[in-house]
This record gives sequence, structure tokens and C-alpha cells, in this order.
Amino acid sequence: MEKRRLGRLEHRSTVAIFGACALAEVGQDAADRAVETVLSYGINHFDVARSYGEAEVRLKPWMPKIRSQIFLATKTGVRDRDGARRELEESLERLGVDHVDLIQIHAVTSLDELDQVTAAGGALEALIAAKDEGLAKAIGITGHGHLAPSVHLEALRRYPFDSVLTPLNFVLYANAAYREAYDRLVEEIKRQDAALMVIKAVARGTWSENETRPYFTWYRPFDDAEQIRRTVSYVLSHPEITGFATACDVHLLPKVLAAAERPLPWSNVQEEALLAEAGQYQSPFGPFADVH
Repeated sequence: MEKRRLGRLEHRSTVAIFGACALAEVGQDAADRAVETVLSYGINHFDVARSYGEAEVRLKPWMPKIRSQIFLATKTGVRDRDGARRELEESLERLGVDHVDLIQIHAVTSLDELDQVTAAGGALEALIAAKDEGLAKAIGITGHGHLAPSVHLEALRRYPFDSVLTPLNFVLYANAAYREAYDRLVEEIKRQDAALMVIKAVARGTWSENETRPYFTWYRPFDDAEQIRRTVSYVLSHPEITGFATACDVHLLPKVLAAAERPLPWSNVQEEALLAEAGQYQSPFGPFADVH
């Protein structure tokens, strides 16, 4: 599988990043099978979070075998300094490791939340201290929603985060306002030589209120292998992206990994055709009214 440079961190990460949220609500046997599948594709970048159910615990038995072979990232969703420090320490204990390669402030979706985490006594202070102590090698920020690119751009103006994890798929990029905000973020990412990773590559919309959900993903995903290949190929056609997080479902995992291993040759014609289909689908975050 292709590997790309993770910004100034210099790690060569596989373009598919294992979204270990897929392990949140499965037993150890199912988790083991998923990890075995991931490793069979050569994936060397794992992304988890303290808030992902039992995912960190499910990875713990694997750490003695694979820790030296992978880039390990986790996240804290707590906004204050003491709480973020506590969550990071819990993550290290649950994973059975003495440090992570990347600790991320998770799900920062608005400027108000950004104010909280970057204020005196905010989560960022805890992560800077943890990096100084060797508990984490790098600090990143993540977010959902239509405002994520704009919020992440402002975050980079306030602090030189080593990485950004923001949403991108063809449905989002087809929206002019979202595209403009995303492109502005990319410019700053390049200027700072930070790593840009994305989420929601295979999202096709939202679940209906009373709909049976066959997948663990909180959004409605594409599940046809060929359409997954197209959507993954589209994301990987963006050279600024170092990688995308796989969907949070063990059943989708093989299809997504296969698509990342053999992306379609891409052209402007293919991109235009895919973007023209965007109106058939929805943003995973609902109507685009909140895009600024």
C-alpha cells in the first residue's frame, strides 16, 4: 500500500489509517480478526481515542507485538487541562504503552470549543506538557461538521499543531463554501508543513430516524465495493492528504482497505463525473446551511 510523508513528523504512513473506532463495541476475537486484516494490508498507522468504547483495551494485547512497527495516535475529548491529562494517562494505561506518537484534541467543531481548549487551563496546555515529558511525540487536532476546516485553520493560527484530521469526501467538496474553506486550510497546512488526514471518505449521508443501521458508523456509508473504491480513490487523488481514517465498522474494513491498496487511476474527467453525482447524496453532517 502507498505510504505518504506525515508532514514535518516525517513518518511514512500508509494512506489508509486504521480507524480503531471500529473496535469500540466488539469482543476481543472480532477485534483480533480486524487487527489481523489491517496488518495483512501493511497498515502502519493506528488511530484510536479514549472515547471509543473498549477500542484501546482491544488493542492492548497487540502492543507488545506491533508497537515498534506502527505510528500510534489517540485522542482526548476533554476540554480542560486536568481532565485532558487524566484521559491521556488513562489511554496509556488502557493501551499498555508508555507513550503515543500523536495525541489529538478531539472533535473541536466550533470556535467556542477552540477557545476552550486553547485558553489558559485548557486541554492544549496538558498536551504540551505531555509532549515535553515524552508521553506523546506530537500534538494534533480533529473535528467534525461543516465548520471543521475553518475552525482548524484558526487553530493553526493559534498553535502549530503537528497534524489536522478534518472531514473530506466528494459530497463535501462539491459544496462551494466547504471547498473554499477546505482549500484555505490546505494552504496553511502546506505553509506549516503539518500533516493533513481526513475522515468521512466513504460517507454518503445520514441515517433516517427510525432506520435499522447495519453498520456501526454514525453516518450512512457507501457499502458497494466499487463505489467505495471510487470514493477512496477520489480522496487519495488529493496529494495534500497524507491519509484517511478507515470507517468505524469491522464489516466495512476489508472493502475500504482493498480500495486503498488499489485505487483507481484518476483523471479530471473522473473527478468531474463523481462531483456531478454529489447531489444524489447528503453530507454526513446534514444540510449545508451552517457552512461559513
